[in-house]
Order: sequence, then structure tokens, then C-alpha cells
Amino acid sequence: MPIGLVWLGWTLVLAFVQLLLTAAACRQQDGLQWATGNRDGEPPRYTGVAARLKRAQANLAETLPIFIGAVLLAWVSGRYSPLTGWGAGMYFLTRAIYIPAYAFGWDIVRSLIWGVSMAGLLLVLISLL
Repeated sequence: MPIGLVWLGWTLVLAFVQLLLTAAACRQQDGLQWATGNRDGEPPRYTGVAARLKRAQANLAETLPIFIGAVLLAWVSGRYSPLTGWGAGMYFLTRAIYIPAYAFGWDIVRSLIWGVSMAGLLLVLISLL
């Protein structure tokens, strides 16, 4: 199996773990009653780590569909190359580092990490050309 597809699989695992981390942090603030209720009314306003984890999760949701599509399209179209694998690896590794960087509020570092993840995504997209 090409390494880019392996990175894609690990990125999906990472997205699931990030979802669980975010839910756990939010449950500490809103409690199980909100989570298991019908959620009528205003949603809780999250603060601190919970709020940062929610924003990090939303950030991943913005680029993950592009990443999935690009890696799969590279494979299906026969355009897969080492560039695809390198880009997918960069994307996964930096997205993994992005979670604690955002959760702990590493402002400038977080932005640099995001930039490297976008460079990885760009490499995957370039491999399609």
C-alpha cells in the first residue's frame, strides 16, 4: 500500500481522536445533561482548552475533505508519486502537532505548524498536476 494512503488512514484516526478529545473537554464544562439532552436553547459557551480544541477541530474539518480527495484522486488517477507520500506525511504529522499547539495556546508556533500542514496539502495537490 502506498505510504500516502497509510498517512490518510492515520489522519482519519487522528480526526477521530481529536473528536474524542474535544468532546471530553466540552463535557467537563457543559456536563452530560446537555450532551444527552435535546439541546434546545442556547448552546454552552466554551472557554479555555475546550474552546481551543473546538476551534482546532473546526480547522481540521476545513482541510480534511481536500486532503482525503487529493490523496484518493492521486491514487485512483495513477498520479500518485513520492511527492504525494511526502505531502501526506507532512500533513498528518503537523496536524498531530497542531492539536496540542492549539490546546495549549502556542500562538505563533501554532500558526507556523498550520502553514507547514498547508504546504504538505499543497504537495499532494501538486502531485495531481
